[in-house]
Amino acid sequence: MRIRRFMVLLMALAAAASLVFAGGSKESAAASDSGRPVLRVAMECGYAPYNWTQTTDANGAVQISGSTDYAYGYDVMMAKLIAERLGYDLEIVKLDWDSLVPAVLSNTVDCVIAGQSITTERLQMVDFTEPYYYASIICLVDKDSEYVNAKGVQDLAGATCTSQMNTVWYDVCLPQIPDANILPAQDSAPAMLVALNSGRVDLICTDMPTGQAALVAYPDMRLLDFSGSDDDFQVSQEEINIGISLNKKNTELKDAINSVLETLTVDDFNRMMDEAISVQPLAN
Repeated sequence: MRIRRFMVLLMALAAAASLVFAGGSKESAAASDSGRPVLRVAMECGYAPYNWTQTTDANGAVQISGSTDYAYGYDVMMAKLIAERLGYDLEIVKLDWDSLVPAVLSNTVDCVIAGQSITTERLQMVDFTEPYYYASIICLVDKDSEYVNAKGVQDLAGATCTSQMNTVWYDVCLPQIPDANILPAQDSAPAMLVALNSGRVDLICTDMPTGQAALVAYPDMRLLDFSGSDDDFQVSQEEINIGISLNKKNTELKDAINSVLETLTVDDFNRMMDEAISVQPLAN
């Protein structure tokens, strides 16, 4: 769901990478000890329930490249499924959010599976598969908040709020709240949750899976979902459809991944996400 606006930097990187083929095909991908090609997948490993870092391989977590830690979550589950279906070994590469698209452009990784929305802005730089998850916009408030019974965006009028920097939540949704006191954006999803939990803001805006995961870690928070009402946040479908990003030249890998995704249904996506939420580190 997150939108990054570093187009000048990315355009420069795209130009630098224009002579490099994003090696995701079986012929160009590096081979593992098993002799099979390796699918190099980048993610933050810090954005539950999409992805997170843990110290063991519990629940089928995958060791992070160059680390003794492991990654798991919805994105890892999806990466494992795709790699297995296509006959790849899987390598998880941990990068910060701003490094994900540049890594695809520079051929450091084959693709990014990290909760990225399929925005027009991103499509100028990278290609995307078909969606692998559909998420709605929600808000989180404290159980004792004056906004806890809000039925729509208008009911949030005057709220002090924040969200993660360079996201549809911060850039598009929060300005729709009448007379909102919008504080500086937070640099990560965990940071915005801390801002709410500490009482610095009345509410934060995020997506449904992130909100559901937050309720496990912060049981005093309450989730406000205005979807289906006449007073919901106004966002386009591209801002809530989440896809896998690849280098524009790597059409072979895109087609291969799409061939896997087309065998899955929305119910499959939701079932996998529910499982990820249930086993996230703070769920137990």
